[in-house]
Amino acid sequence: MHSELTAETGTHVAVELLDASGGSERLEFDIVPDAAADFTRGFLGEGTPLARAIAGKPAGSELAYKQADIVRVRILSVAPARSSPDAEAAQQQDAVVRKAVEEAERTDAILFASSFSGKWGDYDPEGMDHWKKPDK
Repeated sequence: MHSELTAETGTHVAVELLDASGGSERLEFDIVPDAAADFTRGFLGEGTPLARAIAGKPAGSELAYKQADIVRVRILSVAPARSSPDAEAAQQQDAVVRKAVEEAERTDAILFASSFSGKWGDYDPEGMDHWKKPDK
């Protein structure tokens, strides 16, 4: 019995995205766990809308896929993954998320502090220096 590969984590997939006006765009990527995703390097996270849409489908499948002006996706080929994601990808992704969370918390604190006046005194921007400013 021949086992046909389907799009799933650990496979290299080539797809054609078809838009409403008849245009198309070809993409190739390896499907990886979300923590290792780095699309600029060809690693698509398994939890992304595209990966979920094609999951379990073999080459030759065409299905509805609505994202922005894209209306369909055609799976051109499915093969074993060509490479593995960098072990540091998850750490880099975590660092970006941590930095964004720190900046959001800092902004929230400033907005909260600036909303107080009167009975508690006016907002003092110099009093916010204890918040760690993220590196840019």
